[in-house]
Amino acid sequence: MGGLLPHQVGYPGAAFSYLGAPLVALALVGVLALALRWTFARGRSVVAPRAKVGAEDDYGMLVVVSAPASFIEAEVRRAQLVDAGIRATLAPTADGPRVLVFPRDEERAKDVLRRAA
Repeated sequence: MGGLLPHQVGYPGAAFSYLGAPLVALALVGVLALALRWTFARGRSVVAPRAKVGAEDDYGMLVVVSAPASFIEAEVRRAQLVDAGIRATLAPTADGPRVLVFPRDEERAKDVLRRAA
């Protein structure tokens, strides 16, 4: 090695340390920027938005079978229908909570709720 000092001796990774290390750092900053952009993007949240309050007829094919005074009472009625094998949902409306079912289950749902009352 002659008269070279230890810091002057080349090694196989020397070219990488001058070119590769900054490129790796730049790539990591780019990945971090993309992750933050995705995380804080507006309008595409992973968290579910608050339920929109609409009219009773804003729920497509579903029909109202019960109009209880409170959400607790509505949930009890919805659970009674589910226990009877009827698919039911609880929806917040401008007039208060409503229990909704599909039209083909409407009469059976009303009968179940009458018997439960």
